[in-house]
Amino acid sequence: MTVITEGAVLEALRAVQEPELGRDIVTLDMVKSIVIDGDAVAFTIELTTPACPLKDEIEGNTRSVLAGIGVSDVQITWGAMVRRAQPRQAEQLVPGVKNIIAVASGKGGVGKSTVSVNLAVALAQAGASVGLLDGDITGPNIPQMMGIEGQPKASANNKITPLERYGVKTISIQFFVPEGQPIVWRGPLVGGAIQQFLRDVEWGELDYLVIDLPPGTSDAQLTLAQAVPISGAVLVTTPQEVSLSDVTKALAMFQRMSVPVLGVVENMTAFACPHCGELTEIFGRGGGERFAAKHELEYLGGVPLDITVRQGGDVGVPAVAQREPGPAALALTAVAQTVAARMSVRAATAAARPLISIS
Repeated sequence: MTVITEGAVLEALRAVQEPELGRDIVTLDMVKSIVIDGDAVAFTIELTTPACPLKDEIEGNTRSVLAGIGVSDVQITWGAMVRRAQPRQAEQLVPGVKNIIAVASGKGGVGKSTVSVNLAVALAQAGASVGLLDGDITGPNIPQMMGIEGQPKASANNKITPLERYGVKTISIQFFVPEGQPIVWRGPLVGGAIQQFLRDVEWGELDYLVIDLPPGTSDAQLTLAQAVPISGAVLVTTPQEVSLSDVTKALAMFQRMSVPVLGVVENMTAFACPHCGELTEIFGRGGGERFAAKHELEYLGGVPLDITVRQGGDVGVPAVAQREPGPAALALTAVAQTVAARMSVRAATAAARPLISIS
């Protein structure tokens, strides 16, 4: 009878790759707390994000290699430790926030806020600690889409306590102004509000802070890029050429500010008939994919035009939080998983980068 040892288990698990990072789970220090009882083995696998899209693949390979050394019973406990994609930051306005994800578009009306809200909620559903900052100061609609009402209170540290729903800490200028009152501010005031939301909100420890930026290229984007290191930007477009033309400008803006772009989400790829499920490409076909290929960006996924998204946005129930998720909700969940995976790759790359000593 073969005696199973911890060393043998670890050696076998070196054959299991973390598909996104391209290294084995032992080298990545993902295997924790091994307990062996005869031919039964229990341990924890600590993923790099709770929204890992390839968890099933890792589990299948893990069970296979352990069976090969005579393990008959494998008990896996799943954990997650999100790494910081920007490990070295000179002046950190939000020290407890590991990763800042900016969601942007070149024009309004493409569903950028819809993507922001569902990205944040989907990450929280996966088990991550998430915040959502409504950076569209003059046109805030995140509170309505999240179904949040009320006014934040001061914390013990004399900071603003964000309101929370669906496990997402949320802040918006809409919480501080009367319903229906327009916010007519010049650029410097808009930039100042975003800095205050970063600096004076009690965000706590967050794996991800999602920021819904206003459309276009303006002071809000510039302020954000100068105030904090953005871990990655997600560009949102629709398939038609006018949207693609505008999102090109947003891409150029982020490139000029040295902000890494995670990829492109194509919203409203097609209309999903609620009765038969047939897809009709109202706004054209494949524009987002062509844009991503042309600019050597990752295509993060397409989201169909689904009536449940509009219905949920009107009443404060994001698509991914609905009791019976439609095709758009499934697509948005997949987008969130892909974004989380790409953030993990960036974090691993940042951690492996050697420190430069300047004497």
